[in-house]
Amino acid sequence: MSGGTRDLRLGFAGNRLERGGETRTAETLAAALGHSGARVFVAAEGFWLCRGDGETADPVLDVATAQALGSDLSAAVLLGHDASGAPSLAVTASAAAGEGAGLAAMGLRPLANGGALDPDIEGQLGQAEHFLNWHAKSRFCGRCGTPTVPEAAGYRRTCPGCGDTHFPRTDPVSIMLIHDGADRCILGRQPRFPEKMWSCLAGFIEPGETLEDAVRRETLEEAGIEVGTVRYLASQPWPFPGSLMIGCTALATSFEVSFDGEELEDCRWFHRDEVAAMMAGTHADGLAAPKSFAIAHHLVKAFVDGSTTV
Repeated sequence: MSGGTRDLRLGFAGNRLERGGETRTAETLAAALGHSGARVFVAAEGFWLCRGDGETADPVLDVATAQALGSDLSAAVLLGHDASGAPSLAVTASAAAGEGAGLAAMGLRPLANGGALDPDIEGQLGQAEHFLNWHAKSRFCGRCGTPTVPEAAGYRRTCPGCGDTHFPRTDPVSIMLIHDGADRCILGRQPRFPEKMWSCLAGFIEPGETLEDAVRRETLEEAGIEVGTVRYLASQPWPFPGSLMIGCTALATSFEVSFDGEELEDCRWFHRDEVAAMMAGTHADGLAAPKSFAIAHHLVKAFVDGSTTV
């Protein structure tokens, strides 16, 4: 399998920070908080506090602002440093504090989907959301129930009760464009999708399962289609709440769709010309494909461009 994100404009994939995971300590966190060029992302009850609003929203704040908002800087997550050595950090605050400071509370999806953020900042913000989601869900030890404490500048948590160490988790998800080796591909619709939008099939990779087998299993479960050859295209970090989307194309070996009506509200074969019209916004029935922000767009584009032949 081969592929990569280097030439694709994927959401949250532009993060250029040097993470330095093996060198983080309480001292490096203190140094980062004392750096004059430190960038701080402040989360408030599921939103990010920003200067400006709408298309002008900027989630990059500074240490003094975070401190004024009442953030616990000792619990900050050091995300990494840019090429100049300036650090990026993530903290939490209350929504009320942000409102009192005249800051707008913005969700990550609207911020990223608006396309106004620099890809590097967008990727850092996705990393920040992933980490803070993990910290919020890992406050107690899964082994003995004792409250855990953050360490290594936010990159792990340790249980003072039993000594167990907890690291951030990433949940792998297979997302796949299934095609017939000729001119058709399979797209589906989940009930939560925007009206008339169709996309690729997807599902979590289970413990003890290879990526290829996950593609085959999920396709059979969701569409009733058997799959042979699987090819990797690219991956995308997806911080909702903490996944890695692993994009593949795959060759169908059976062709009668029998979709899972609980997870999908529709699923069918589409001809290449129809999919091209969906991507161009010229489909006669107004059907649409995912936007370029999502890896699904690039999987569908690979099919339209004819680069999925196996």
